[in-house]
Amino acid sequence: MVKIMQASNLSLYEVEEKFNLQQVEQWQFFWEWQGELPELNTHEKQCLDWSREDFLSLAKYPLHEEIVKLSIVAPLLSLAGLLRYPFYPQAEAEVKIAVEDEDEVVRGRVDVGISLKRLWTVVIESKNKQFSIDVALPQALVYLMSGAREEKPLFGLVTNGKHFQYIKLVRQESPQYALSDEFTIANRENGLYPVLRILKQLKAIVQQE
Repeated sequence: MVKIMQASNLSLYEVEEKFNLQQVEQWQFFWEWQGELPELNTHEKQCLDWSREDFLSLAKYPLHEEIVKLSIVAPLLSLAGLLRYPFYPQAEAEVKIAVEDEDEVVRGRVDVGISLKRLWTVVIESKNKQFSIDVALPQALVYLMSGAREEKPLFGLVTNGKHFQYIKLVRQESPQYALSDEFTIANRENGLYPVLRILKQLKAIVQQE
């Protein structure tokens, strides 16, 4: 009998063990978030400043993750141009992935998935601001594994609205992943600036394929 497991209930150790995932520390593996990134114009910076102000004001109260999506994730995706053709956004899409050599299936729902020709995906896994983004990392890795193809890397973004971190996953015989630095809007300079610059960089890489 096949055992069904929820992605949200798995720890990072369990995800790494079940899918033979290895974390890579070398910066060359995840070069896409580093180096020369697209610049932001005045309008983009102003919109991000508004989003930051909105979130910091709302953060004085208990926030549901839907508010995180509304105040932070939606503006980022729109400014990055990921809400229009040829990109295809999906919300709460169900994913399933079988565990090799085990009678287990891991199941979950992607908060927001952005796909282009089914080869690349950006997964946005937002969490309540009261939780560390570390809570979202195992779940995001499962989602990326479910869509990964051996020849194409996938990228993910986890956020609780205040903190952000990018993921790169390459599914080979031994799947590997790496993490970017962590960005925060709590800094004096708006931390959403580098987050959007990286998102625009990933979009450009996707469109070149």
